[in-house]
Amino acid sequence: MRRARPGAVPRGTTERALTSVEAGADFDDAALRSGTGEGAIARTGAGTGAADRTSDRPVSKLWHITLSVSGREAPLQEVRRALEQLAHDHPFLLTSRYANDHAEIRYWEEARDLHDAAAVALRLWGEHRQSAKLPPWEIVGLEVIDRETYHQRIAEGYGPPPAAPVGVHPY
Repeated sequence: MRRARPGAVPRGTTERALTSVEAGADFDDAALRSGTGEGAIARTGAGTGAADRTSDRPVSKLWHITLSVSGREAPLQEVRRALEQLAHDHPFLLTSRYANDHAEIRYWEEARDLHDAAAVALRLWGEHRQSAKLPPWEIVGLEVIDRETYHQRIAEGYGPPPAAPVGVHPY
């Protein structure tokens, strides 16, 4: 690892230099490892109260993602096999529904905020297109809702049905 001043241009190479950044004054490595101390509670997300509010680190939340894709028709067996491979590669997928020209993928994503969750979701199809041999479809819809909204919709009976049959299923 090459150490450099923040903003310093690396000499003699076109590669990006890694910059060393010091931990903040409140960072206590021993307390974090042992799980004790005020900072450990806030960083792990456990507990509530004043210790949680003192942390400068953003807290991750769970987001329910529904990604819709469509395109030219493809053989159903190939679509199913590709979605099963995607579920294997991305183990947090809850359920996938598919037809020969479109599919819907539902899963939970952990992210700091809606923008991060949406960005990850929008990359999912493209990043796994080669490894899972997904059809060359494009994303035509995206819904990102937080956990509380998801459960509120289910309780009120107008949200997406719970992903009870986990796995890959035809429409």
